[in-house]
Amino acid sequence: MARSNTSEVLRAHCTAIAQEEATLREGGGKAGHERQRKMGRLSVRERLRHLLDRDSPFFEIGLWAAYKMYEQWGKIPAAGVVAGIGNVQGVPCMIVANDATVKAGAFFPATTKKVIRAQRIAFECALPLVYLVDSAGVFLPLQDEIFPDEDDFGRIFRNNSVISAAGVPQFAAIMGNCVAGGAYLPVLCDKILMTEGSGLYLAGPSLVKAAIGQIVEAEELGGAKMHAEISGTVDFFEKDDPSCLKRLRSLVALLPEAKSSGALPRTSNAAKNPDSVYDLISFDGRKNYDARDLLATVVDENSLDEYKADYGKTLVTAYARINGRPVGIVANQRVQVRTKKEGIQMGGVIYSDSADKAARFVMDCNQTNLPIIFFQDVSGFMVGRDAEESGIIRSGAKLVNAVSNSVVPKITVIVGGSFGAGNYAMCGKAYDPRFIVAWPNARYAVMGAAQASDTVFSILAKAHERGDKKATPEELEELRAKVKQSYEEQTDMRYGAARGWVDAIIQPHETRDVLIRLLDYVSRQTPKAHFHTGVIQT
Repeated sequence: MARSNTSEVLRAHCTAIAQEEATLREGGGKAGHERQRKMGRLSVRERLRHLLDRDSPFFEIGLWAAYKMYEQWGKIPAAGVVAGIGNVQGVPCMIVANDATVKAGAFFPATTKKVIRAQRIAFECALPLVYLVDSAGVFLPLQDEIFPDEDDFGRIFRNNSVISAAGVPQFAAIMGNCVAGGAYLPVLCDKILMTEGSGLYLAGPSLVKAAIGQIVEAEELGGAKMHAEISGTVDFFEKDDPSCLKRLRSLVALLPEAKSSGALPRTSNAAKNPDSVYDLISFDGRKNYDARDLLATVVDENSLDEYKADYGKTLVTAYARINGRPVGIVANQRVQVRTKKEGIQMGGVIYSDSADKAARFVMDCNQTNLPIIFFQDVSGFMVGRDAEESGIIRSGAKLVNAVSNSVVPKITVIVGGSFGAGNYAMCGKAYDPRFIVAWPNARYAVMGAAQASDTVFSILAKAHERGDKKATPEELEELRAKVKQSYEEQTDMRYGAARGWVDAIIQPHETRDVLIRLLDYVSRQTPKAHFHTGVIQT
């Protein structure tokens, strides 16, 4: 009888604990949830339901964090942050998500310790980390217990850096406030998403006014559009929570683990008929075209996730799939573009913002082990006073450095011009592409035939003038024609192919089929070198 009573007491206690946990999962209660809805945002648990695979178990950690610890400040359920492991596209991920219904997602001492614990588990288990950021930053009345020590707030950002260096993927989605020191967390991650109406800044409008006397609106100071179009900090600008979480799922689906788990389709079709490339690009290379239309004939339908689409627009950087295989893409944009910061930019030219964007993209592809395909149709880097003042040499060197040190398989397709240092930045032959192929209309040289022939002609003409006999206008024009003809012969892709500058000349409409085969080849496991000599006579 006593044993039966003991059992009932235990069951009753377990039931009470479960009920209390259900209350903890409600977060800040009705008022907090209503506030989220008024701002057009989902609650933290709703966000998790959108992000995680349907019916996927969620192993939550630290649910009891901060329990009865800060009663003078009210209830702080789960320390105002949800943390746990769940599957996203079949990939187990550590999720760290601020609960803005609890003190606007502010960090208490227990919040910091909980996030650090989640980071440690992710690091030791090599779990991708997904941060859903919606936080007002440090809870100022307790700043002395949060800010300075080795296991306090700053340790989170130190961990971000160490985790990134170890090659563990980190994704951050800013879906509300992200202010002060907390702004470093998403920026130290591999990929940053941000929803319209969210804020990312080191100091909010009130603090900026107090500190430097500047009056500025929140959107102008650190809104999603500003960071997507001007600062270039945000990789993906999203209109709302559901679209942001959908994009997050598609990005996690590019990880190698997702591929091995069978979460990705293995076959698909391109969005556009491959034959349509002939309507895009002219033989002489003068016709402008949108690089996205070209990519639509190559990549799988509905698979393109463009990275920093509103920044550095003369290069298109994107994640995509080709026959189900995840890839990164860097392509020259051939239409004239307009940017908020630089104004009008010419198609086919690499500007400093484009180079900076592409360099980070190449680094990120190496972080997640994605093969990179370069589509070259490049006139070169921008020149002139404004370009030099923008740091074009520094930015160009950054991109060249990233491409040079890239260890993932690289494939280069020359679809038009490949001129000057643009050839280097876009992974020319000297930068170890596993394969480099070209279309029949492609051109390969230090500069275009018109510019080169004018330059060479002026040099030869001056040398001719210095001689005893002055040339007639007819002779000079004949000289110009000879120089141009000679240069055009050398830029012909058959000239380059004969000298081994490309592996093959391919038909434009066969580009997708060729890339499917090449990706199969480059994705084979490479042999590991080891030292051995066999038998040697003494």
